Amino acid sequence: MRYKLLGRSGLRVSEMALGTMTFGTDWGWGADREESKRIFDAYVMAGGNLIDTANRYTDGTSERYVGEFIAGDRDRFVVATKYTITNRDGDPNAAGNHRKNLASSLRQSLERLDVDHVDLLWVHMWDRTTPLEETMRALDDVVSSGKVHYVGISDTPAWVVARANTIAEHRGWTRFNALQLKYSLVERTPERELLPMARELDLAVTPWAIVGAGVLTGKYTREGGTTGDERLLAEEERARVALSDRNLAIAREVDAVAVDVGCTSSQVAISWMRSRPGVIVPIVGARSLDQMEDNLGALDVD
Repeated sequence: MRYKLLGRSGLRVSEMALGTMTFGTDWGWGADREESKRIFDAYVMAGGNLIDTANRYTDGTSERYVGEFIAGDRDRFVVATKYTITNRDGDPNAAGNHRKNLASSLRQSLERLDVDHVDLLWVHMWDRTTPLEETMRALDDVVSSGKVHYVGISDTPAWVVARANTIAEHRGWTRFNALQLKYSLVERTPERELLPMARELDLAVTPWAIVGAGVLTGKYTREGGTTGDERLLAEEERARVALSDRNLAIAREVDAVAVDVGCTSSQVAISWMRSRPGVIVPIVGARSLDQMEDNLGALDVD
């Protein structure tokens, strides 16, 4: 495992991040505590140090598991969590990018993680409501307090990210150092604006869904392969888009490359992502140790 700088900072993060949305079975799928620990241990043994979670993941179970797993060596890890999305229905202020939700969400995340700070706090998404000045000042305040070291933003248009950093730099506030987005061989929209913007503004990029909701793993293109991720297949519209003729054609090409190279389809998809220009740190997640070991095998594919 090699390491990269997180955007315009001196913080070193591993070239793969561990996605922990699968930690916990609260949503009817995912890994139980024991399997989550095995996944975590495999990632750490490979040299990984960037752990990505969120206040919303598995209703807080993901953060609790992460807190337990890092407890013996907290300073070795770069812990990243997110705020914006609510965990409490019926409360109009329990979501969004405003100062009140930031303070509440961060306090709860720190409690679940059982830490006094997080290394990276993500704005989970643009809420289209909160003034950027309020969000950036509130983020600067939590950095000044020591509860957060760096900030990033996820799933937000390029113009919003650029404007937010312009405001922060003009005011002398903390700027975004990282950008999280959906990106894969079957979803290349970020190449139009988001990725060029990230390179220009020195933002590290942590792509999610890098195997295209499982489409690029080979499980939908193998002979007789009509089954796969039950989450995907259970959502008719999502499955229709993900399993389109275009995406399946791309997946078959990935399968062919995997045969030629002598690796798995997932490893081809992850290796392609690792080869993209700029500071790209793909997020790899798994619901089993076998899946995580397969993902980590991409480190040996050039």
